[in-house]
Amino acid sequence: MESQYNAAAIEQKWQQDWVKQGLDKTPENSDKPKFYALSMFPYPSGNLHMGHVRNYVITDVIARLKRLQGYRVLHPMGWDAFGLPAENAAIDRNIPPAEWTYKNIAQMKQQLQTLGLSIDWEREVATCSPDYYKWTQWLFLQFYQAGLAYQKEAAVNWDPIDQTVLANEQVDSDGYSWRSGAKVERKLLRQWFFKITDYAEQLLNDLDKLPGWPDRVKLMQENWIGKSVGAYLEFPIKGSEEKIAVFTTRPDTVYGVTYVVLAPEHPLTPKVTTAKQQKAVDAFIKEVANESEIERTAEDKPKRGILTGGTAINPFNGQEIPILIADYVLYEYGTGAVMGVPAHDTRDFKFATENKLTIKVVIIPEDVETFHETSLREAYTEPGIMVNSGEFDGMKSTEGKNAIIEYAEKHGYGKARIQYRLRDWLISRQRYWGCPIPVVHCPSCGSIAVPDANLPVKLPENVEFTGRGASPLAKLEDWINVPCPSCGEPAKRETDTMDTFIDSSWYYLRYTDAVNDQEAFKLEKADDWMGVDQYVGGIEHAILHLLYSRFFTKVLRDRGLVNIDEPFKRLLTQGMVQGMTYKNPKTGKYIPSDKVNPETPKDPETGDNLDVFYEKMSKSKYNGVDPEKVIAKYGVDTARMFILFKAPPEKDLEWDDADVEGQFRFLNRVWRLVTAYGETKPKKVKKNTELTKVEKNLRRAIHTAIKEIAEDLEGDYQFNTAVSELMKLSNALNDAKCLDSAVYQEGIETLLILLAPFAPHIAEELWHDLGHKKSIHLASWPKVDPDALVVDEITLVIQVMGKTRGTIQVSASATKDELEKLARESDIGKRYLEDTEVKKVIVVPGKLVNFVVGK
Repeated sequence: MESQYNAAAIEQKWQQDWVKQGLDKTPENSDKPKFYALSMFPYPSGNLHMGHVRNYVITDVIARLKRLQGYRVLHPMGWDAFGLPAENAAIDRNIPPAEWTYKNIAQMKQQLQTLGLSIDWEREVATCSPDYYKWTQWLFLQFYQAGLAYQKEAAVNWDPIDQTVLANEQVDSDGYSWRSGAKVERKLLRQWFFKITDYAEQLLNDLDKLPGWPDRVKLMQENWIGKSVGAYLEFPIKGSEEKIAVFTTRPDTVYGVTYVVLAPEHPLTPKVTTAKQQKAVDAFIKEVANESEIERTAEDKPKRGILTGGTAINPFNGQEIPILIADYVLYEYGTGAVMGVPAHDTRDFKFATENKLTIKVVIIPEDVETFHETSLREAYTEPGIMVNSGEFDGMKSTEGKNAIIEYAEKHGYGKARIQYRLRDWLISRQRYWGCPIPVVHCPSCGSIAVPDANLPVKLPENVEFTGRGASPLAKLEDWINVPCPSCGEPAKRETDTMDTFIDSSWYYLRYTDAVNDQEAFKLEKADDWMGVDQYVGGIEHAILHLLYSRFFTKVLRDRGLVNIDEPFKRLLTQGMVQGMTYKNPKTGKYIPSDKVNPETPKDPETGDNLDVFYEKMSKSKYNGVDPEKVIAKYGVDTARMFILFKAPPEKDLEWDDADVEGQFRFLNRVWRLVTAYGETKPKKVKKNTELTKVEKNLRRAIHTAIKEIAEDLEGDYQFNTAVSELMKLSNALNDAKCLDSAVYQEGIETLLILLAPFAPHIAEELWHDLGHKKSIHLASWPKVDPDALVVDEITLVIQVMGKTRGTIQVSASATKDELEKLARESDIGKRYLEDTEVKKVIVVPGKLVNFVVGK
């Protein structure tokens, strides 16, 4: 055996050996129960960071644990490889996106393999490969055939200088283009959508089918779907046959409507604008067009609006009310119009006050006799009694909601409606590096799906990137111009590509049958492995990725392609990895940690005292830790142990070099413990039928560790406390003086098996050093022996007048009377009870005997 723990040597050795053995291949035709362990796949940036390490190590521990527990495990990996960064790289570096992407994939794959992850690389997928996106296109056509994919006009970010569409990421917080510096405009383009709203109710209700998801994630999805129960009401436009439709959750306040607001881009805006207001309205619309959606809806931003000159009629009371347009109303939300009830809505109150609009009270508190508009300092938004509401005066507002809806339906003013905050999913992107949308536009036939036999529609390679003008695909005449698949007449390909969320909405299904070139996946394979038993990823994906994946699964279920309702049974959202951060509070500059004395943190240039805190690792804040440097110094197993021990997986982890050192020392102690045993263990292990006291105590420690770690690794996966139990068992073995015992051998081997999911390389090396021929990762997870946990003896505390005088060892099964007798007859009892009268004896079984004495 090696006397020194050489992490680098053994880790490289075993990683190569595991590949030769095919140890991590997914079992086929096995009668073992299945377990599908999956990490959210990464974008191939080329650089592995500590957030990646934490995500994949957590999943790997779960996968290794389940194999040891007798499951057949699917643990795959792939690459979310389409997207804007590759296109930016093409512009900045003059390198094709595919070349840049595949180079990054190779680099990151090599980095991931150094972590000793038990991944089945034979199932690797890359979303930018035609072998993958052929089936993404095929699935798009499933949506298209089901009537769930359609085109309509929608607003995009438009760079007026570069004449190109910008992603949200290419627009800075002030609304300027990242490249040209131009003020970004909003422009309407015809784009593709998926009808996710058709599944809003299912997506909401089926959250109840996910007990293995964090409550906060389910709440985030619930809020994003945003179900509202209320009324659809129509306000006639004076002098027109048109009506303005609004949705409200407070129909009880309809008599308090004093104005109506349209989105500037609403089709009715030009129809209601008078000649007198035309110039001012046009200027306002142009100004708002330069604002992003975030700017327009920001809570801390003043709500700006302007009168159109048009007038609507409140059908409930016949009052004429002004029509305005305002920046905070978006055409894509709801009906694109809102009714203004400033007395009973906080936003409306602020807007009306700023724009000197009428405020009318129609709900008053039940316990208030007088309540007038002039006394309002803020909107009254609570339930109350209806006033100034015609025949509904005196009615409770909670009852008035339904009464108003019934009245509206009876008179044709509106009807009850359920509405969702969720909008249809805009999936088209005016960029090159994405999955082409498999549709051809024919002047005669309209939009025609590309036949399945002609898939994939491949991305052309002869593309020029300038960052200016239309999408590079739109400039390729030879690629665009094709015959119509239906009539054969000249037609044009769709030049938009798909949102990368499409790629990641079904990749977990492809893993079940990753090399199938005839189908996206076989139903039998999906039935076998789905749903994912444990999904691990960041909380930042709690809404869109997870919601879209759930939507995809339900659509594919309805198309007969899968037989599940939900893709992910259990979800673990791991916390961030944070680094020690140094910031000069006077200048706002971040200071690299290697330039700071942590004992007296000062700015090396100014001498100012620095603020010191933990924050998410970032290059710009100089607080990142390079995984490769940590691995080079301590080894993979130490890095894994630290990641797992420092904090529960769902909590943020604060990087601390001292704690990394601590885990390195622990693994060295395990190394010395096992190698010492291997060098001195007897050729023939003594097998006693009757265990000594030392052996009983050690066996209890062994099975306590098995029990506690098993509990820690179920449910919430408390890896940190499991590692603590490993340390306790290591200490118990180190203290036990029975190396020639079968119990000690059991303890050493149990320690290594329990350690194997966490530190797979050192566990494998020491396992083989003990003479085992097969991999430790093919061993069986140890089972608890309940008999071993039974305590034969306990330590009994002897007290006199509540003060502890000593302890004795007694039988764990002793009765109260026996405990009192043993305490009296002990040397301690004789010493302190001599010449005293015992007036009372308090016995706490299993703990103590307290003598109350007196002269």
